[in-house]
Parts: sequence; C-alpha cells; structure tokens
Amino acid sequence: MADLSKYRNIGIFAHVDAGKTTTTERILKLTGQIHKTGEVHDGESTTDFMEQEAERGITIQSAAVSCFWNDHRFNVIDTPGHVDFTVEVYRSLKVLDGGIGVFCGSGGVEPQSETNWRYANESEVARIIFVNKLDRMGADFYRVVQQTKDVLAANPLVMVLPIGIEEDFVGVVDLLTEKAYIWDETGLPENYQVTDIPEDMVEKAAEYREMLVETAVEQDEDLMMAYMEGEEPTIEQLKACIRKGTRDMSFFPTYCGSAFKNKGIQLVLDAVVDYLPDPTEVDPQPLMDDEGEETGQYATVSADEPLRALAFKIMDDRFGALTFVRIYSGVLNKGDTILNAFTGKTERVGRMVEMQADERNELTTAQAGDIIAIVGMKNVQTGHTLCDPKHPCTLEPMVFPTPVISIAVAPKDKGSTEKMGIAIGKMVAEDPSFQVETDEDSGETILKGMGELHLDIKVDILKRTYGVDLVVGQPQVAYRETITQEIEDSYTHKKQSGGSGQFGKIDYRIRPGEVGSGFTFTSSVVGGNVPKEFWPAVQKGFEVMMEEGPLAGFPLLDMEVELFDGAFHAVDSSAIAFEIAAKGAYRQSVPKAGPQLLEPIMKVDVFSPEDHVGDVIGDLNRRRGMIKDQEAGVTGVRIKADVPLAEMFGYIGSLRTMTSGRGQFSMEFSHYSACPQNVAEAVIAEEKEKRAKK
Repeated sequence: MADLSKYRNIGIFAHVDAGKTTTTERILKLTGQIHKTGEVHDGESTTDFMEQEAERGITIQSAAVSCFWNDHRFNVIDTPGHVDFTVEVYRSLKVLDGGIGVFCGSGGVEPQSETNWRYANESEVARIIFVNKLDRMGADFYRVVQQTKDVLAANPLVMVLPIGIEEDFVGVVDLLTEKAYIWDETGLPENYQVTDIPEDMVEKAAEYREMLVETAVEQDEDLMMAYMEGEEPTIEQLKACIRKGTRDMSFFPTYCGSAFKNKGIQLVLDAVVDYLPDPTEVDPQPLMDDEGEETGQYATVSADEPLRALAFKIMDDRFGALTFVRIYSGVLNKGDTILNAFTGKTERVGRMVEMQADERNELTTAQAGDIIAIVGMKNVQTGHTLCDPKHPCTLEPMVFPTPVISIAVAPKDKGSTEKMGIAIGKMVAEDPSFQVETDEDSGETILKGMGELHLDIKVDILKRTYGVDLVVGQPQVAYRETITQEIEDSYTHKKQSGGSGQFGKIDYRIRPGEVGSGFTFTSSVVGGNVPKEFWPAVQKGFEVMMEEGPLAGFPLLDMEVELFDGAFHAVDSSAIAFEIAAKGAYRQSVPKAGPQLLEPIMKVDVFSPEDHVGDVIGDLNRRRGMIKDQEAGVTGVRIKADVPLAEMFGYIGSLRTMTSGRGQFSMEFSHYSACPQNVAEAVIAEEKEKRAKK
C-alpha cells in the first residue's frame, strides 16, 4: 500500500483575482504535470476548463488535480473566489487536510478571503499563507502580514522576506536557512541562484529570524529552555516545531512571491511537504447516527479499516456523471459494491479515475487518503456517505446556504421543456446552493441562487452546454413575513352532514418568536379538554399554513403557538378535524397579530478609490443602506454596509460608472429585517396583482 505520510490533500483558496488559478498552474508546471503553462488572462489555464471560466477569467467550479513533488503526492483543489460560489470552497474544505491561503500583495485581505478563512477555521484546516503579486504596483508584504493579524485575527509566522518590491521584486530571503533565492530575468521558475542575504537586508532578516525562532520553540518546552539558555536550535528541530504549530493552527507559515513571474513558488511547495499535515495527522472524521448526533466513533485514516468515503462534488461532463469522493478509511477496488448510507441502496463501482483537471487516468484501486472520481454513480448526491455494506456508517453531512435571489425562466420554444428539465436536474445535483421549483399557479420554472452572477452563469451553461435557450424574467427577491403582536383567540371547526361529523375546538395564543427560531409549538392543556393524540394535528395545521403569510403569501418566520384549552367530541373529533381547526385559526388570527413584511439584507463590502468615496456612500444611502464601517487602505477605501437585496440589482454597473471602473464589491446574505411601510405596500400590491392575473 502507498505510504500515507507522503500524501498531501490541499486546497488553494482566496478572494477573486488574488491569483489562485495562476498559482495552481505554476505548481503543475513545477511538478512536471504540464509542459506549457496556460494563463488565466488568455483563457488557457488547466483547471479553468469550462467555456464560461475561460471567457470571464474566473474560476466557477473547483477542479481537482494530482501531482508529485519531492516524492510526495499532492491532491490539489483550485477553488473559486467569487462569493456566489462559496459553496464550492466550503465543500472542498470539508475533504482537505491542509490549504494555501493566497492573498494579493496590493489588495491584501479582501472580503471573500475573510469568508473563506472563516470556513477554513470552522473546518479546522491547517494552512500556509502565500502573499502573491509582489511584482504589482502598490504591493506591500509587511502591510498584508499586518492585515492578516488585524482582519483575520490569525497569527502569521513569517518564513521569507521579499527582496525588492513592485517591478524590482527579484526574489526572497529564506529565514530558516538564511539564504537568498534570486530569480533571473528569463522568467523561468528553475532559473534561480541561492546566494547570501543582500547586505542591506542582513539586520532585518536577523530581526525576523529571531521572531521566527522564538515563536517556533514555544511548541517544545525542552527546546525553549535550551534556547533561553543561549543554545541555538538546529534547522531540523525548528522544522519539527513549525510543523506541530501549523498542525495545531497556533500559527500559519507565511511566504511571498509572484506566481505570474514564477518567483517563490518552490518554497511554498517545500512548505506543503514540510509543514502541512498528511491524512493520518488530521483529527479523524466523526461518525454520526441517524439523528445526526456523534456516536463517539471515528473514521480512522487507515487502509485496514472498513471503507468510509464522502461524496463531495458531482460533475457532469463529456464522459458521463463523475462523483468526486474523498476516501477516509479502507480500500476501494474497481467492481466493489458499496452502500450509500443516505439512501440505503448499494451501487457497484464501475470505473474509477484520478483527475488531472480535465484529463483522466484510469484506476483499479484507491485507498484511505485518496481523492478520486467514480464514473456513473446513479443516486449519489453531494454530502452522501459511501461505505462498506457490512459496516454501515454516516459521516458528518454538509450544510449549505439558502438561496436569496430567484428568476423565472421559460424555454423559448415548447420543444425544449423536457430538455430543460433534464439539464436543470443535472445542474442541481452538481451545485447544492442552486435550487429550482415550479410555481404551481403559473407553471413558471423558478431558479434560485446566491447572487446575480451565479444565476447568470447557470443560464449561460443551460444555453451553451445543453443547448436550451431561455426567456429570463426579472430577478425576484425572497421576501418573508412575520408577526409583531401577541394575540389570544379561539376557533371551532364543526361540520354535520349525514354520517359521522367533524368537531374540534381550540383556544390558543400566538406570539412572535425569537429571530431565527422558526416555529415553536407548546401545549398547556390540562384535564384532557384536547386529548394528547390531537396535539400533533394542531401543530401540523399551523405549520403547513406558515408557508403562506397573510400579507402577500410569502413564508412566515418565527412564530410561537401555545394551545391552552379547547374541547372535543367523543364521536366526531378526529386528528383531521383538529388540523382543519388549526388552519382556520391561522387564517382568522394571524392577520390580527400585526403581520409585517421582511426583506433580505445583504452584507455589502465595497472597495472604492479615495476620490469617489463620497459618491459611493451617497449611492448606498439612496439604496437604503446602513454604513457600518470605513477603512482606508493604501489604494483606496473599504466601505462595509448593510443594504436590502432589492436595491442591489445591477449594482456592479453603477459602481463601475461611479468609480471609472476601479470599484469592486462583494455581498453575502446577512439577515432578514422589516421592510419600510412604503416598500412593503408596493411589494404587497405587486404580489396581489400577480395572483389576480393567475
């Protein structure tokens, strides 16, 4: 079997345009996987192989690649940076053991890198930091290091210092070996010399090396005592300490360079081998029971254990449906029968492949620690556990964000309806943050996603990949409703018409719940006035009705119902009668409980050059935004605000106009909040008009 200590499952993640894909390209070039480097801006990079990715120069879906460096096998996943595709980052982090966080030397720690960093902290993934693009105007390595402390509350451990800056950036000083790596003008990664530290940097390097050693030896008490007594630790001892600290996430080894100019990447690859954990060194995944509680058992990473694997991504391509799987324990052979713990069905493994971005290498066997793809699995979806039928188990499932924006679509010609249905089915399986529903009244197909760009790309994929032309409606906001007042009321349902009748009387209180609490039902009936067996029916009646609020038919959030009294009939009462009573009670009382329309508020992060800040803030205020924070950087100002989603459509266009194309922004869903009266009235009137037409 393969030696697991030689495996590294790593992901590369960062904000848009910090250079993740270019870094991945350089890694592939250096490890001999590709011979000609493709550039993102020419639309030719290896991992961005979708047409939409090549055109827009962005990464949309994470791609997996395997390569080798210093006898170690790397499984690298290049993830997208756009907030609309965060789900790709999230699910990749679930199955990785380590990561490289890439930050732009001039942009620094940007909004999306914060989100991804937070995800990585939650997933407890050890990582190293790579400050990229040091050859750019305005690049400043030391400022970015400070930002990682201030913004991410991380502890960067500086391992190298840059020699020169902006166009004079030529190489780096390695603080451990106290040598300088200097690349020549040819721009080839292998053309570098190892020399002594430049004279003007000797003092600074000594100061930073002392900080490095002091932080590292804290991981080993004996070493620390020896160091305090004046004994200098060896490089091997230091490496062991750094490895331990990285694995425990006490600090993050920090490197710098320029991926585009091929400078500094080798040291990062060495760091992956030296400091990032192999699959056996990561805390094993906990196993769950049917209720989703931890059982106290773990999927230990070893080839001798029963098979346990997690499907973390589904992709449809010209070879058929691919299911990407991370094997946590055991061995998987071609032809094996495996159990899908979620559906309870077994499937046979036909073909297994190792991914080289868009290329495939056939495999006959894979083992714990591997990331592979299985061809042609039928009923597997993202987050399902695959295991040995004799040892069924469930790994911790994934949680996905709920969509905040929707558009109505219809095929241009009648003949494409079925084609559209099949294509959308495949796309939903691939991307759990993309949802589809059919509006029963109008028959329209509604696509829901994380943002305008997300849906824009989905429509584009439908058109190009599947050949379905769509008519796209206006984007719709996912409004919600809630109540603001407590009300006590009574409702009786009775029906007598030959045969057995129906009877149910309930006395109840309805009150607003805590924000985010959903629906809570309690019963304080005493003396059996409403027998216990009918309580669930009352609860169900209210719960079903909450899908349509009283104002405009949007789902109702956060309501508490207490059943405190009622009456029943020995013959005519039934669960159905009480359920109907609860539905009638909802219709009767909720409109009297001060119903209110809620709208989704987005956390918006805008970057603007200094001379346009006034315009940007004025515009956000006009969009009913609440400015939360302003932070001046070297190249401009970051403005954080909470803005209703309804006011943010087409914002990128206005922002570019205001800032002469230099502004950027990102947004993610924050919370629901009450609509102002005038807005609420307009929305309710519009919804009523739609319903009248139907």
